[in-house]
Amino acid sequence: MAHATPADRPDHWSTGSHQDDGHAAPTLIGSVQRALRLLEAAALHEGGAPAKQLAREAGVALPTAYHLLRTLTHERYLRRVDGVYVLGPAVGRLDEAHAQQSRRHLIDDVLRHWHERLGAPVYFALYRDGEVDLVATADTPGNPAVAEWADFRETAHAHAIGQCLLSQLDEEGRRDHLSRHPVRPLTPYSVPDSQRLLRRLAAAERMQPVVEYQQYALGVACAAVPITVGSTAAVLAVSLPAAQAERLRVTTQLLHRDVGSIMRRLRFSISI
Repeated sequence: MAHATPADRPDHWSTGSHQDDGHAAPTLIGSVQRALRLLEAAALHEGGAPAKQLAREAGVALPTAYHLLRTLTHERYLRRVDGVYVLGPAVGRLDEAHAQQSRRHLIDDVLRHWHERLGAPVYFALYRDGEVDLVATADTPGNPAVAEWADFRETAHAHAIGQCLLSQLDEEGRRDHLSRHPVRPLTPYSVPDSQRLLRRLAAAERMQPVVEYQQYALGVACAAVPITVGSTAAVLAVSLPAAQAERLRVTTQLLHRDVGSIMRRLRFSISI
């Protein structure tokens, strides 16, 4: 049997070719390319456009365009309304995913900057939907983050991140959290009970850093700086070996001093 030559193969196999430098060009799927061209054409018409117009603008044969438009509509990337095609809800999900990815990159950039500046692991966390949410961490093998040996969400009473987030809640919010995640000492340095913790939080000055020493894990000291945007409680935190606890004062002062500029950079990332 004769083998098909590249010119004989249908374009859904590959539109790739070998470049002059001897490296193979990427394998491209023609039908995917044409579908993307149709989406791009549809995006240019806020009020929608008929299939014939989209096919012409995308440079796609009309019979092929009908098949692709039907598929894109089925997958909700397009909607057919009164004979014209408009962008569908799946495109909006792509936009949101891209925006969320951009916010996450911004958070990672901020944390990396502070990790390099402080020479210590840096954490960003939110209080969201009634739970502590550790969003991102920046560390290195030489300065590793604290190992989560006990679930951070269930042990907010024992680490600086959780205590700082709880300090930003009102009394009712704190009691609600502790009713779902009761205080349990994790080390000899941990706060022993809920009432002791509530009194400590009530006595603390609002929006001031929180420091804990070996309450979550032996050999570790941690500090957290509060950040509030609207009704969302957030923190930036650092951890150090307990033997270097004296460094916490300097690192915390640096974070607290620059919290305004940090908050401006993170303002649009809080909802990640």
